[in-house]
Amino acid sequence: MRARRGLLYVPGDDRHKIDKAITLGVDSICLDLEDSVAPNRKTAARQTIQAALRELFFGKTEKLVRINPLGSGMDADDLKTVLPDHPDGIVIPKVEERRALLGIIRQLEAAEIEYGWPVNSIRLLIGIETPRAILNLRELAALPRLDALIFGGEDFAASIGATRTQSASELTYARQAVVVAAAAYGLQAIDIVNIDFKDIESLRQEAAAGARLGYAGKQIIHPAQVDPVQTAFTPDEQAVSDARRLVEAFAAHQKGGAAVFAVEGKMIDMPLVRQAHNVLDRARAAGKA
Repeated sequence: MRARRGLLYVPGDDRHKIDKAITLGVDSICLDLEDSVAPNRKTAARQTIQAALRELFFGKTEKLVRINPLGSGMDADDLKTVLPDHPDGIVIPKVEERRALLGIIRQLEAAEIEYGWPVNSIRLLIGIETPRAILNLRELAALPRLDALIFGGEDFAASIGATRTQSASELTYARQAVVVAAAAYGLQAIDIVNIDFKDIESLRQEAAAGARLGYAGKQIIHPAQVDPVQTAFTPDEQAVSDARRLVEAFAAHQKGGAAVFAVEGKMIDMPLVRQAHNVLDRARAAGKA
């Protein structure tokens, strides 16, 4: 699965920002037609995104497009405009029910057939941003073609009447529920946005907390956030070395018939071995192992 340590939203009507975004080395760029685009700029944003998909070389960076919510009256035009230029994925915001996505899945399949693209070459990512979405996570996460769950902390807090705090304690239940659902169905979970893009230390702490919870990456709204976020979701050299040593020790002890063994004074069993494999998987996804 593609690494999405950082998912950077770029206003779809701002070509200058799109041009800059592809130079940042971020894992994923999401060309946005939703929240960052004013209602009277939607048509201009579609045209700008269409041109960017045709003209720009994104290199290793994933190119996603976030359309307007299903049923908004704008989503159909969004898809009609951007699909022929083969984005790597479509992000659907504010999803609440499984059935609402079935038509979108059919449209993605039809585009792949029409243009001769590989099956499942257009990935689907959905925004989990409301109480109903949290309650329906099991059904949503089981959708075919789905690649990632994106937790919208700001929208979720507003929808339940919570006050957003720097600790994000008011999001704990929903934040963990998204990770659990993603893990259960083999998906990526993408963590909340930090809206204070000038407070890099707060961003580092929040990103590290998301990584500890099991998130694969984090949403980003400013270029200054790219490096701190991607660093937080990339195991450092010491973590990779420790994980590799533990996995190798486990393999050696297994040959001797030992399921539990000690390494540097710590008892090691299967849960810790699985954690070590997780570290190595994240490192490989980031190109570090």
